[in-house]
Amino acid sequence: MKSVAILGGGISGLVAAYECQKLGLDWHLYEASDRLGGILQTTLLDTSEGRFVIEGGPDGWVTEKPWMRELVAELGLESELISSKDATRKTYILKDGTLQPIPDGMRMMVPTNLAALEDSPLFTAEGRRAYAEEITRAEELKASAPQHDESVADFVRRHFGNEVLDTLAAPLLSGVFGGDVHKLSVRAVMPQFVAMEREHGSLITALQQKQQQTQLRSTGVQFSNSLFTSLRNGMGSLVDALVATLPAERLHLNRRIDGLQLADEEEWTLFWQDGTRQQATTCEQLIVATSLDSARKLLAPLDRVQTTLLPSAGSFSSLMPTAASSAVLAAFTWPAELAQQFDVPSGFGFLVPPQLSPKPYTLNPAPSLLACTFVDQKYPERVPEGARILRAFFGGDAAANLMSASDTAVATAALAQLRSILGPLPEPTHTEVRRVPRSLPQYEVGHLERIAQLDELIAACPGLHVLGNSYRGVGLPDLIRDARATVRSLGNN
Repeated sequence: MKSVAILGGGISGLVAAYECQKLGLDWHLYEASDRLGGILQTTLLDTSEGRFVIEGGPDGWVTEKPWMRELVAELGLESELISSKDATRKTYILKDGTLQPIPDGMRMMVPTNLAALEDSPLFTAEGRRAYAEEITRAEELKASAPQHDESVADFVRRHFGNEVLDTLAAPLLSGVFGGDVHKLSVRAVMPQFVAMEREHGSLITALQQKQQQTQLRSTGVQFSNSLFTSLRNGMGSLVDALVATLPAERLHLNRRIDGLQLADEEEWTLFWQDGTRQQATTCEQLIVATSLDSARKLLAPLDRVQTTLLPSAGSFSSLMPTAASSAVLAAFTWPAELAQQFDVPSGFGFLVPPQLSPKPYTLNPAPSLLACTFVDQKYPERVPEGARILRAFFGGDAAANLMSASDTAVATAALAQLRSILGPLPEPTHTEVRRVPRSLPQYEVGHLERIAQLDELIAACPGLHVLGNSYRGVGLPDLIRDARATVRSLGNN
């Protein structure tokens, strides 16, 4: 029986432990903090009106990725599945102090229906003309597509120009990745669009053809899947369900592994501090599923080992991602009586273009917010009838500068900024603030090439595996896919 040590009790580590348990492997999980679940954290607020479900991290997942739903079914949570209310799905962009809706039929920054752009205040005549001309430039774009990686900004600019980049692409990508479109790798974060360019040249033409093919296959039947899926009692219930399948004696909380050693290319030794004494344990297979910063610190000493195992490769220090974005979240609740006193636009929420965020980032009413989700309109099941939840996000440099601010200061600033955008809001009855430092690694230009080299280097270290959102996808389904595949490969060897 293989002995497996899993470092990190976030979703990647927990799914790895779950899969180890299914396969009958001898595993132990080590988590540095006093709780499991990582960025998944749900507060259930029971009131006389009913239950508020307040997420402290991701509030769901993209439905079309199947790996999360497969796991949910195995855990017996299918009856808890809820879908986003796509009948009223609309996202807004803050422009000139007003929330303007993204036109219907857009996939990210690419339209499928040019007519929907005509009356949109988001775009000038020049912006609409850039969209229309992209179709006529199909052969030119296909022929000139670079063979190397490039930034999202360069890719979007080649197709649609600066206006579309600044107005739509930048806030959309910042909202998803918390990063700078001038640094993000288009091949890593938008591979489907890169493939469309290679085949069609025009992204608009590619999406229109795909839409037509989908309509033909559906034979007039409407698909029931919404864009997003979640769990009725929050994403924390996934953590609870996973933990319930695992023997408690194999889950070691408050156990920070601070050193690794590979002996004779056969066995790993893990070191940790227990008061004034150093403790150690051994394993054959080591899965590092910690945060990016912790993984870099743990693996950096292995650069010396790597030199003998794979001299031609780079080092762990040079190949692992370095840039990461932080997030600060403030969630506010209003019962039905107070919620009736104000309105928000019909839809899922709004995004703020990065160039509108003042520097230096300060606690003031200026729009340094990155985004806001209208939770009660996205997932009505998350609130009592008629009630409301708003989740406001600071990201990137703004979040990094707010990490040391008090909960009261962050909540006050977020509420002031929401009022500057949405109008008067009564005082909320409940507020939650959560900080997630450097939680979203940035897939910068050249990311895929570096990860391919990193995978080669890891494969040369016997029994070593890395998991998490630093490498092959930031979405929860991607993390689950990778964790299960990694452990299954152990069971097959």
